[in-house]
Amino acid sequence: MAMALKQEELQIIGKYVQTHLAEWLPEKNNEPAKTIYPIELTERIIRVEEELKNQRELMKQGFEQNEKRFQQMQHNIDKRFEQMDKRFEQIDKRFEQIDKRFEQIDKRFEQVDKRFEQVDINFININSSIKSLETKMFQFMIWSFGFTATIAGIIIAVIKFV
Repeated sequence: MAMALKQEELQIIGKYVQTHLAEWLPEKNNEPAKTIYPIELTERIIRVEEELKNQRELMKQGFEQNEKRFQQMQHNIDKRFEQMDKRFEQIDKRFEQIDKRFEQIDKRFEQVDKRFEQVDINFININSSIKSLETKMFQFMIWSFGFTATIAGIIIAVIKFV
């Protein structure tokens, strides 16, 4: 942000410039100005043109070197991307192997589930067999008790008649 100068400051600056103006401008010093001849001018122009040509060539060389560096960098980047692609392919293959392993584990779990179902069926069959044996034993106990009581009654009746 520029600062506004007061009128007094501007006058001081003006006086300073006027006092030193003669030093800064050669025309005011009453010194004869150098006269430049056309031959010197053409020589200077030729030198400037040659220097410009050299600068252009140097710039072209610099641009060519930069272009080569960029191409090398692009080539290196492409190689790195190819390597990354290969790594991703390897990772994909590993994931596929893991998926296959999980599928095998799932099949094993299904087999285990089928075995448990078979064991459950066997337990149900065994349970029903045990229940039928229980009922048969209970009936046998009742029949045995009835038979024993009948025999005991017959024996008591025979003893009373004898």
